Amino acid sequence: MTDRTKAAEDIARKGGALALNYFAKLGSLEVEDKGPQDFVTEADKNVETHVRELIGRAFPDDGIVGEEHAPKPSQTGYTWVIDPIDGTANFVSAIPAWCVVIAIVKDDRAQTGVIYDPIHDEMFAAERGRGAHLNGAPLVCPPDTALNRGSVGTGYSSRISVDQTIKVVRAVLEKGGVFHRNASGALSLAYVSAGRLIGYIEEHMNAWDCLAGQLLIAEAGGRAEDQSATTMIADGGRVVAGSKGVFDDLVRIADDIFPAK
Repeated sequence: MTDRTKAAEDIARKGGALALNYFAKLGSLEVEDKGPQDFVTEADKNVETHVRELIGRAFPDDGIVGEEHAPKPSQTGYTWVIDPIDGTANFVSAIPAWCVVIAIVKDDRAQTGVIYDPIHDEMFAAERGRGAHLNGAPLVCPPDTALNRGSVGTGYSSRISVDQTIKVVRAVLEKGGVFHRNASGALSLAYVSAGRLIGYIEEHMNAWDCLAGQLLIAEAGGRAEDQSATTMIADGGRVVAGSKGVFDDLVRIADDIFPAK
């Protein structure tokens, strides 16, 4: 691994350890509403601050884009895109399905993707052109899947249409599939890379939730739509990814229900 990928794993682990400390004392956390089913806690803010400090010490001239704080411009061409706690709704409800997410972007593409699940001590990591791993073991996204042979992750947020989401769920069910939502899009994408889910589809995701997972899936042998990382950081966008066996089916569903802009 490159120095930045090694550092990303270490930083995600340290951020996860801090988040776990907050998770152990949920009753005393301050929780703010950002919107319907969208929360932020002091844990989110402080974990992001900690992660930013660690990045700054290791690579002081790299840029940083995070969910909770203002962006820092890059002087090296490298930008770290971070979500301190993806799955905050789960976090505040004591549901053990949340993660720390780090992607490192250069030349308009994610070069490194790290998703760390502190609850289960699972480190999903990928480096462009060098494969994907879970706790050091190679990840393989099974190629010979079909929609009626597994579960497809789906997402929903206040940014997207209720009707469109219902159409996605219906389309998956009508093709013999099953839908799955765990309220952490990043963790769901990591599960696709590991073959736990066969695919993922969502009308709109933010860059800090999806860039790392999309790289994980591609490096594990699956497929993800080719997108500009710069555009995703600026505006977000739709996400379709999955095993080779279902990817084209999921793209057809997405094109029919929410065409790419």
